Amino acid sequence: MNASTFFNTPNAERYLGTLCKHFGHKVPVTHQPGSGRIELPFGHCELRADESGLQMSVEAPDQPQLDKMTGVITSHLERFAFRENPQLEWQVTGA
Repeated sequence: MNASTFFNTPNAERYLGTLCKHFGHKVPVTHQPGSGRIELPFGHCELRADESGLQMSVEAPDQPQLDKMTGVITSHLERFAFRENPQLEWQVTGA
């Protein structure tokens, strides 16, 4: 299952780097300028940053794990971007 969301921010690259660095202490992460991938035990998240914002796509094997993925990514971004108060709306794109 897949879900995606977009956070409109001028600080997308910074948040991408912060998320990758944070999760990289415990799980496999790849990070290059403008993109990243976080591998959690229950799914993975692809991140893309550009001048308009941060695109996040998560994939997990079933709905409970997809919900867990979106929750984990959302809660961490909310913590790192608290000054911007992100309001993420995840769109499920695959069943």
